[in-house]
Parts: sequence; C-alpha cells; structure tokens
Amino acid sequence: MKIVVIGGTGLIGSKLVSKLREHGHEAVPASPNSGVNTLTGEGLAEVLKGASVVVDVSNSPSFEEAEAMKFFTTATNNLIRYEKDAGVRHHVALSVVGTDRIAQKKPSDAEKTIRGYFRAKLMQEKLIAESSIPYSIVHATQFFEFVKSIADASTVGTTVRVAPVLIQPMAADDVASAVGRVAVGPAINGIVEVGGPQQFRLDEFVRQGLSARNDSRTVVADPAAGYFGVEVDERALVPANNARLGEIRFDTWLKESAKPAAHAAA
Repeated sequence: MKIVVIGGTGLIGSKLVSKLREHGHEAVPASPNSGVNTLTGEGLAEVLKGASVVVDVSNSPSFEEAEAMKFFTTATNNLIRYEKDAGVRHHVALSVVGTDRIAQKKPSDAEKTIRGYFRAKLMQEKLIAESSIPYSIVHATQFFEFVKSIADASTVGTTVRVAPVLIQPMAADDVASAVGRVAVGPAINGIVEVGGPQQFRLDEFVRQGLSARNDSRTVVADPAAGYFGVEVDERALVPANNARLGEIRFDTWLKESAKPAAHAAA
C-alpha cells in the first residue's frame, strides 16, 4: 500500500516512514525538501499518484494565530483537492489532545498566541471532517522530546514555573507507531486519542526531565503559571479513559536519550 507522509522528514514523520516501510508498505516522505509543498501545491499531483493513504504530520512554523490559520487552511485545502483527484481513500492527520478544550476558552492578552494556534488546529480538523474523503484524526499528548521546550518557555532567571496540572506525555516513537496503526487501518471518520503509559503532574514531568540532563534550574509548581503561559484545567492535557496508550515509560526514555550524550562525552 502506498502511503504518503506529509512532513515525512520531521521528528514524527521520519519515524513513521521507517515503521511503515518495516511493515512492507510503500511509505513516501513528502516535504519541501523533497519538492512537495502543500502551501503552493507544488509536487502534490505527482507524489499522490497511486496513493491509498495520506498522513499529514506537518506543522505550522509559527504559533501566531494568523500565520498558523493560513498554514493549516491552505495546506489542508490543497491536500484535500489533490487527494480527490488522485483517488486517495484515507486522510490521517496528527493533532493534539486538548485542542478543543484549550482553543475554546476566552484568552487573556498573554494567552492569545497559543490559543490562536489551537484554533487553527481546530479549523484544520473541521476542514478534514467536512471533506468527502474518509478520515481519521489522531490526538496525541505532549512528546517526551519537548520537555526542555516546556521548561524553557516557563523560565525566568533560574526558576521554571508551571502549573501542577495532569499531563500524560509519550515518546515520539510511540506517537509514530500509533499514527501508523491508524493509517493502515480503516478510516474511523472521527478522533482517536493516544497518550503515554503514565500520568504526571506537569511540574514533576519537567523536574524529572531537567534532572536527567543535570539542568540545575529550580522547578516550582505554580497554579497561576499555566502551560506555555496558558491557564489550563486539571485534565485539559490528558486523554480520556479509552485512549490508546504507548509502551515507553518516561524513565526508560530518559535513560535511552542520555546514551548518545554520554558516549560523546567519553
């Protein structure tokens, strides 16, 4: 089966392509680097010839609402148009657990950027659902790989302040596996949630991630600090009880991710 992976050279996309090929599928990575541009339509007709499934794991380069909205609406509309011409039978998109909960709250001025990004993601999902192409949307929780990014966005001086809300992060490898299983299965015409095998408080997650890197910053649980500066409810970042869970635990991932650094320092 030919499966085209939009954003196939990125963190999730490259892992997904490898996993699909390991299972005997013709997985084709598509990105501007390979001559495929969803914003202009360049290369889409050619790469989609003979494709049964398109998986979109691309992301907006900006969190600013107008830029993100332009990216997701333009790219998604182009994909849908070219998929119809090519006879694609399943459109799969990667999105985020909590998108609807975060986007629909009225933001403060400080929160407009990140909430605007989630509104753009909601629009992407709406366009996909309203098209005539069978679809599946995968809502994934935050990736282990972004623990430092969360800390950096929440740091003032040497102190990291994050809200002690629940989070159920997962490894990028597990995200790719989950998306791959959805891609090779029947379209569900709805949303499937995926998450990691463990729940943490956000401050605990960040604290463990920094400690494993010998990062000396102090992590403080501050209910007013939010998530990337955005106020979130207790369970906004965790999936429902029927979510499909990954297998890789955070402590295992931390040990594995530290190996290359330890080898380089030897």
